[in-house]
Amino acid sequence: MARKPEGKLKRGWTTGSCATAATKAAYTALLTNQFPDPVTITLPKGEQPAFALCKEEKDDCSAMAAIIKDAGDDPDVTHRATIISRVRHGVPGSGIVFHAGEGVGMVTKPGLPIPAGEPAINPVPRKMMVEVITEIAQKHNLPGDVEIEISIPDGKELAQKTWNPRLGILGGLSILGTTGVVIPFSCSSWIHSIHRGIDVAIATNRRHVAGCTGSTSEKAVMDLYGLEDTDMLDMGDFAGGMLKYLRDHPVPKLTIGGGFGKLTKLAMGHMDLHSGRSQVDMSWLADRLREIGAPEDIIQEAQTANTANQILVRCLSEGIPLAEKIAQLAQTEALKILRGSSEKNSTRNQTEVEIIIIDRPGTIVAKTGFAT
Repeated sequence: MARKPEGKLKRGWTTGSCATAATKAAYTALLTNQFPDPVTITLPKGEQPAFALCKEEKDDCSAMAAIIKDAGDDPDVTHRATIISRVRHGVPGSGIVFHAGEGVGMVTKPGLPIPAGEPAINPVPRKMMVEVITEIAQKHNLPGDVEIEISIPDGKELAQKTWNPRLGILGGLSILGTTGVVIPFSCSSWIHSIHRGIDVAIATNRRHVAGCTGSTSEKAVMDLYGLEDTDMLDMGDFAGGMLKYLRDHPVPKLTIGGGFGKLTKLAMGHMDLHSGRSQVDMSWLADRLREIGAPEDIIQEAQTANTANQILVRCLSEGIPLAEKIAQLAQTEALKILRGSSEKNSTRNQTEVEIIIIDRPGTIVAKTGFAT
């Protein structure tokens, strides 16, 4: 994960904002033979940024404009990607039709905001593009029947670094954005992807999903149960974001897998497991050792240990069931979230949950079994 730089961070613009600005420039040129450069658009909250064009092209049938995305200081895989919009006159009465060009994915599974068979252009960017087309068409007394094709060169390759393949978005990237603005190092986009993964799992009737803290634990859980890639939720550090959404959107079975340190934080009641936002309390860990009757020297070592893993390694070598204790406590905390109040469900969430702790080499060292 990229390290957050010091000082005030520069905001950026979403792929949806860039696509909208490119669409406005292209449609303007299609009607007037002039490309506005820079081109200004209005974002959902009223902000009006201006975008410079990096490429423009027009023929008798269409116009194309391209914008290089600036994600600001966010480590976004689409930073500096070229977002291209090509606009053509459509069949009279057809309205506005969206197409996926090179590097833009197609939705292939239910459960996402856009139905299967459609280009992966999310609702807010679609609305923004419809608004600019409508505004320009009205100025020229035209009905605004157009076809919009959005492309991102290298988008297919970049999409492999995103959650799109797991969500059933194939062939490229998504055109995203709800505000039009990229907030550097925001957690919201990651949590949003977790939620969409749950939506797809429910829509495709997946019976067992798993959320893991990293690639090592993910592989161990997949190998244990023979789960498919689409069964895996990209939980990472956001246990709370996953569990709170599952509370109102339940699945039959959930496995949470992770390393000892991360899941110790979950056992302590932390829902954000990032090292910058929660820490293992070594005194708390020492108290858990005392509860399971560990020797006093290990309890004392835990008080001053550099890492939780240091204590785990010793407990494993001496047959002390600390990992099992932590797994049970983590399961209890996860179930507390799932059993919380729900506006959508009148009965208690019935998702069965288990916790699996995996050591650094990838070996399962504790497993609770499923419980509700």
